Amino acid sequence: MSTPAVAETATGYRAGRTLPLRVELVRQLKRRRTLIMGAILAVLPFVLLVAFAVGGDPGARNNQVTLMDTATASGANFAAVNLFVSAGFLLVIPVALFCGDTVASEANWSSLRYLLAAPVPRARLLWSKLVVGLGLSLAAMVLLPLVALAVGTAAYGWGPLQIPTGGALDAGTAAQRLLVVVAYVFVSQLVTASLAFWLSTRTDAPLGAVGGAVGLTIVGNVLDAVTALGSWRDFLPAHWQFAWADAVQPHPGWSGMLQGTAVSVSYALVLFALAFRGFARKDVVS
Repeated sequence: MSTPAVAETATGYRAGRTLPLRVELVRQLKRRRTLIMGAILAVLPFVLLVAFAVGGDPGARNNQVTLMDTATASGANFAAVNLFVSAGFLLVIPVALFCGDTVASEANWSSLRYLLAAPVPRARLLWSKLVVGLGLSLAAMVLLPLVALAVGTAAYGWGPLQIPTGGALDAGTAAQRLLVVVAYVFVSQLVTASLAFWLSTRTDAPLGAVGGAVGLTIVGNVLDAVTALGSWRDFLPAHWQFAWADAVQPHPGWSGMLQGTAVSVSYALVLFALAFRGFARKDVVS
């Protein structure tokens, strides 16, 4: 028996007690995929630490100095490098997982219709899952640099963030700039989050929603590498994903991050709206 798509609030529904946000948060935190993803992100800094220990200190190659070449200069540099190597792909996975698995998994377990009969309005259910999904995504992005900062400080000491092109940022300023970087990375990943969430409301297969979001994100990265597209690449979210590098300069530039934020938020708002609109009219049978 299907659940009709109605917008009215069901009898007995009380916003403060029916499916409170903490219930959804606890449910998602207890899931195995959340624990595994958290462990992977926490282990990455140790993997890089071992890699640098085995391979020796990084140095300039081909007379070009990059952020990677300053990885062992301080804990702040090590944290920045961890963000650099993970922002392009690794951090896409937890975002797609937390936002793409959330609704589709309920449908796959045949529990979605029972949640809607709790009674819980559809908009309330989606909003609860979206907030928790985005919250876990942000937590993943905060966890990685925090662990990296602790590991890097223990291994290389607490000091200024050395800039590859010359100069340095004192430890306090570096910490503030890294917060800006994390915030921007989160905003830039809103496109993947919204795409995964929209797909999650359209399919009963969690893997399809997660894989579809990751796949389309990769397609965006490939298109951005096609220089023949010229200025059209400015409309691709992937084109601005590393604009945060301007924030870790002695004189930071914000124009790239502002353009990237505008592009990401625009795509995200459209996709989130499509998710809520489509789910409100969907005939839920699982």
